[in-house]
Amino acid sequence: MNHKIVAAALAAMAVSHTPLRAAETVKVGVLHSLSGTMAISETSLRDVLLFTFDEINAAGGVLGKKIEPVVVDGASNWPLFAEKAKQLLDQDKVSATFGCWTSVSRKSVLPVFEEKKGLLFYPVQYEGEEMSPNIFYTAEAVNQQATPAVDYMLGEGKKKFYLIGSDYVYPQTTNLILLEYLLSKGVSLENIGGGFTKDAAGKIISAGKYTPFGHTDYQQIISEIKQFAASGDACIINTLNGDTNVPFFKEYAAAGLTAESCPVVSFSVSEDEFRGLPASQLVGQLGCWTYFQSIKSPDNAKFIKSFKSWLAKSDVPGIVKEGRVTCSPMVLSYDGVYLWKAAVEKAGSFEVGKVMAALKSGISFAGPGGTVTSQANHHLTKNVFIGETRADGQFKILKEYKDVVGEPFLKGTYK
Repeated sequence: MNHKIVAAALAAMAVSHTPLRAAETVKVGVLHSLSGTMAISETSLRDVLLFTFDEINAAGGVLGKKIEPVVVDGASNWPLFAEKAKQLLDQDKVSATFGCWTSVSRKSVLPVFEEKKGLLFYPVQYEGEEMSPNIFYTAEAVNQQATPAVDYMLGEGKKKFYLIGSDYVYPQTTNLILLEYLLSKGVSLENIGGGFTKDAAGKIISAGKYTPFGHTDYQQIISEIKQFAASGDACIINTLNGDTNVPFFKEYAAAGLTAESCPVVSFSVSEDEFRGLPASQLVGQLGCWTYFQSIKSPDNAKFIKSFKSWLAKSDVPGIVKEGRVTCSPMVLSYDGVYLWKAAVEKAGSFEVGKVMAALKSGISFAGPGGTVTSQANHHLTKNVFIGETRADGQFKILKEYKDVVGEPFLKGTYK
């Protein structure tokens, strides 16, 4: 199999084994940031996708064809994502693409996939309020992560919620939805921290504190959070993305804040991000995902073992082999490939329209996080888990919500 890795910030690299004739292969795209601030998260999605393609190829491929991945680097540069999407569709003629992490990268490529009638599988938690005919969202919708996490914290007696996130559409939209949700649950505006922005008519159009990608100085924000949490019963809802979580949590710990005094519920910090964080200092912090590596099941045990075995043998240039873990975005990428395979086989075709029609009809796959089922609204029904961070960077599962239907359109529901 050929792994063609094209990186904007790196020289073009190709790993070649015995070449296959074009008629024997089907090309698929992998579109993730392999450099820049989001590489801390997205490189692992490239790795798990290449593993999945190899696993499927070893079992006979898809409709008798071996998967040939074309991997390109969005380089944490949102306009570049659109250029790379055009390359995959126009030059490489891929049948499907798996990729994007941030909502801004997804929104950058969305018009490209719609114009060129391509198919994108999007695997990372997001704000909803979208259903493109050319995107299938294996991602957690707001009701499969954000609102269950708030419900859990309310159940734990928390009365004050500080909202902080990266300065782009996913945190901003999610926090506006959470503002409405918290108000509907009886939480007062005075007990929602991070600040508000109002329009000329006095309507709140932004809730929470936001910092740019790559931000490193959280001293003032942590000081504000410490004051907000001084009266007790407070928690932090964290939608920071990428490597900005590292200085945030380091400042949090340095200020003496703890999971007991003011717990943090993070929506973009998984086991994979904890490889770069002081996990031993963050014991007790919470996450909400549709998968944790600590799930005890035969399907998960097989997935973890197979992925680590693949890593040990991998010849992908520069791949990190030691200390690797699995996480929800990785599993939702894995699930997405198998759902695409099942949809292609049900349709008997790689044509995007036929594949999407098969997905909309309802296809199930027994994945590492439990069975996922595709829905007519381009989302998945799946299990949701609340987890508590352990010293080893894994999560102790505290609560499970079974078979939660993905609902992308939630804004205004809680008024």
